Amino acid sequence: MANRDMNIRHWHDIPAAAGLLTRVPVQVNSGLATRRGPLASWAYPLVGLVIAIAQMIVGGAALWVGITPQITAGLIIATSVTLTGAMHEDGLADSADGLWGGWEKSKRLAIMKDSRTGAYGVLAIVLSMLLRWAALTAVLQSNHWIAALIATAMISRAAMVALMTGLPNARDTGLSQSVGRPKPVTAWLAIGTATLGSAIALGLIAGSLLIVAAVVTSLWAGIAHRKIGGQTGDILGAAQQFTEIALLIALSVILLPV
Repeated sequence: MANRDMNIRHWHDIPAAAGLLTRVPVQVNSGLATRRGPLASWAYPLVGLVIAIAQMIVGGAALWVGITPQITAGLIIATSVTLTGAMHEDGLADSADGLWGGWEKSKRLAIMKDSRTGAYGVLAIVLSMLLRWAALTAVLQSNHWIAALIATAMISRAAMVALMTGLPNARDTGLSQSVGRPKPVTAWLAIGTATLGSAIALGLIAGSLLIVAAVVTSLWAGIAHRKIGGQTGDILGAAQQFTEIALLIALSVILLPV
């Protein structure tokens, strides 16, 4: 049984990933989740898919009753924030404060761990919300906005797994360290899952989105490695945010006719 529990995939990985990345109350076998650790991260894109479905329901209902795309975009973002408990937004704010508010690794990590939010963090959140809202408003005027939500949610969470695999832990404690580092096969499975879902939703456009995600994730990984020598849970949350923003901007250009 123990060997079977350590297979590349396990059905329990989906609720375990949902329990980690969202505030949705799910039944999780804590013992199995602990044993599998980073192996469950392949399911992060599937959690993104669930979030996208919730966004689709809210957005579809809003547009159906005549709510404008601008307001609908805000409601869709609010749905994501509610389901995740602003987990990724918090990571973005902490990363901005720490990486640009400190002059050395130990100070940067200390700032990132501080629950208070500084000027860099506030500006990062404001800019993130504005960019996502503007890009999503444009995407909602396309007939493929549902597919865009699915691809964005899945790929941006696969980016987190890639970063977990590619960078060492920057500190000996924290959420990322407690989860552990996935093996390359787990990262490729997450990327493959996101690619499949995106390809089904958007067809060949998914290839362009994967390139955008790879570039953004690589740049962010380089910054994190240079400033703190690796990744933390905050760095991973920021990676999801940066990737989502970049994908929505790309889709606002790709999906709308010139």
